[in-house]
Amino acid sequence: MQHFDIAIIGAGAAGMMCAAVAGQRGKKVVLIDHAEAIGEKIRISGGGRCNFTNTGAGPANFLSENPHFCRSALARYTPRDFLGLLKQYRIAYHEKHRGQLFCDDSAEQIIAMLKDECATGRVAWRTGTRVAKVRHEGGAYVLETTDGEERNATLRAPKLVIATGGLSIPKIGATDFGYRIAKQFGIKLTETRPALVPLTFQSEAWMPFAALSGLSVEVEIETQGPFGRGRFLEDLLFTHRGLSGPAVLQISSYWQAGGALRLNLMPDADTAAWTAQKAGQRGGAASLLAPALPKRLAEAWIEREMAAPERARPVADLPDKTLKRLAESLTQWRITPNGTEGYRKAEVTAGGVDTRELSSQSMEAVKAPGLHFIGEVVDVTGWLGGYNFQWAWASAVACAGAL
Repeated sequence: MQHFDIAIIGAGAAGMMCAAVAGQRGKKVVLIDHAEAIGEKIRISGGGRCNFTNTGAGPANFLSENPHFCRSALARYTPRDFLGLLKQYRIAYHEKHRGQLFCDDSAEQIIAMLKDECATGRVAWRTGTRVAKVRHEGGAYVLETTDGEERNATLRAPKLVIATGGLSIPKIGATDFGYRIAKQFGIKLTETRPALVPLTFQSEAWMPFAALSGLSVEVEIETQGPFGRGRFLEDLLFTHRGLSGPAVLQISSYWQAGGALRLNLMPDADTAAWTAQKAGQRGGAASLLAPALPKRLAEAWIEREMAAPERARPVADLPDKTLKRLAESLTQWRITPNGTEGYRKAEVTAGGVDTRELSSQSMEAVKAPGLHFIGEVVDVTGWLGGYNFQWAWASAVACAGAL
């Protein structure tokens, strides 16, 4: 039997941050992960440069069935606090887009920094170690563990932190372990689903657009779902199976099955001016769209929306109602996905441990004293752009402070 003050399961962003802070405050901490290589989500984030936070992160950028839960943690550990840590390690970074901050060099710098912080806190590591059983006895949590060589060890700690993440990207080790532990101790879960994920469409309905795969355009996209109205101005990417890109990843968190999306493919264009300016334009309708849309998309759209005789006529000879109909089709395109690319392509998992079962100050389960949940395993889901990492840091620090 190995004794610790705190056992943390999951050596990702939240787990390492929590271990580092608790260890540096004098606690004897063990950090356990079933993978040998830790921090994989950090490593692949932001194309290998890790979009580690967003300068504008606040409660409005997060979805949850209990939307006020995240306020406390986010207020107590802000993006500025994390940047202060980066400054200590002289990690250079830059803002890429709308407050999204990335490492100048590599995501490996963030992982190395967290490992160093854990080393400063004298954290004990148990990587490549599977937790077979968890039980609560004698005022402590007892963990039966097995490593890759089938060597067994029993760990005991009065405090247990679950930082095992969600179901997204199973190829890097995602499992439902955290949800199983919650159920074991009678803690409710909210329904989980893939979030920040590409959307798919029925193959026949999507056939006219499949040839546009790889094409990107800025759009305004919106939908109405269980978390209210989501609306974003971002880049859209056409794929063989459907839509992706930042616009769709953002809206996917708000979308519910059966719901329609509304897209404006030309958010900056003054379509009302088309009719007034059509006189003297001898080019076809595609030339009218050329300043606002990529050529391939303009041509495909004209072919989709206009009959062959209309396509052959100069813009100046087209009826006003034809141009109005074309403008409406571009600015009010309604389309209904039939699903998503699932957890294999989802950046995060929405839903999870019901926050009404946790303390917003400490992340501790009300029904199971000493048991805490942090990071993605909790029903708090951020927008695309560094928000989910900020929740990982903030929830971890809130938990560590209480521990």
